[in-house]
Amino acid sequence: MQLCDQEYWREGLGEAPPGPLKGPRRGDTVYKKASAAWHRARGERPENRHVTHSNGCHIYLNVEGGRPSKRGRGRKPRVTPVLARRIVREVKKNPRITTKAILMNLGSAGGNISRQTVQRTLHTAGFHGRRPRRTPLLQIRHTKARLAFANAHLDKEEDFWSSVLWTDETKIELFGHNDVAFIWHKKGEAFNPKNTIPTVKHGGGNLMLWGCFSAGGPGNLITVNGTMKKEQYIKILNSNIRQSAEKLGLGHFSTTMTQYTAKVVKKWLADKNINVSQWPSQSPDLNPIENLWRELKIRVMTRRPSNLKELELIAKDEWAKIPVETCKKLVSNYRKRVIDVIANKGFSIDY
Repeated sequence: MQLCDQEYWREGLGEAPPGPLKGPRRGDTVYKKASAAWHRARGERPENRHVTHSNGCHIYLNVEGGRPSKRGRGRKPRVTPVLARRIVREVKKNPRITTKAILMNLGSAGGNISRQTVQRTLHTAGFHGRRPRRTPLLQIRHTKARLAFANAHLDKEEDFWSSVLWTDETKIELFGHNDVAFIWHKKGEAFNPKNTIPTVKHGGGNLMLWGCFSAGGPGNLITVNGTMKKEQYIKILNSNIRQSAEKLGLGHFSTTMTQYTAKVVKKWLADKNINVSQWPSQSPDLNPIENLWRELKIRVMTRRPSNLKELELIAKDEWAKIPVETCKKLVSNYRKRVIDVIANKGFSIDY
């Protein structure tokens, strides 16, 4: 098939030789060839005798863009836009569905596409396989309570949150998985003692701790012996709430607690004129002390205590070393948590 006849060349080039090339320049040689082809098409003596008519047409069509490329060339994609939307709908309906199950649901509409093709289609649409996050079980009453709390505290300023004494309990296991650990090692070094976490049955024992903090830094950290009962809880509050508040420079303050609603505890708090903000249950993401517990467990793990007594000493030592800036940052960003809870309709958020 002839790329370009004499008439087409004349019509395409007009009455003047090609001007400067558009797009990426290939140097003066290309321009000279195109110009020579234009002169040859007009029956004139070309400036460059080595340029043939077909070569000039090729330069004009492919370099100068004289003729648009035809559409529809090449192999058609197996996943049409309609099929891609169906694949995405399957994932939206059930995020836990496998690529094999998607192909089964598509049936004959899926054609001969493979599981890898389904994966690539989902990646293009912005979906990627990840492990699901573990969150507390939230029922309807929990989400409603979380939404009510978030809406009630949406307009609270940073000064309000800075006057809160955050309290909670946690359990640290001696040889347990207190937190997800991450290490670097070469191939074949996975079982090197320095790259492993020793484990024993039931975690080798554990330690229950009660602690508090505010924007001013960490407060007292107390070891809880046995199961926490209301009498022991009142004793802990009596010895540590006021003391921690004074240490952190809190004059008028409120405190947080969710787990203890016994009448005797409420009466003690009322008698001491301590304002208690009731946090919604099943909401660790709304109590920033959870972030400090994680920080504490990471610090304790790096020191690798060998017994419960050493675990207690290390925990209290590392708790006192937590920087004030860390505590202040957790409190100053609290309003964002409230906004995220509302945006997520009361369900768990990333904290």
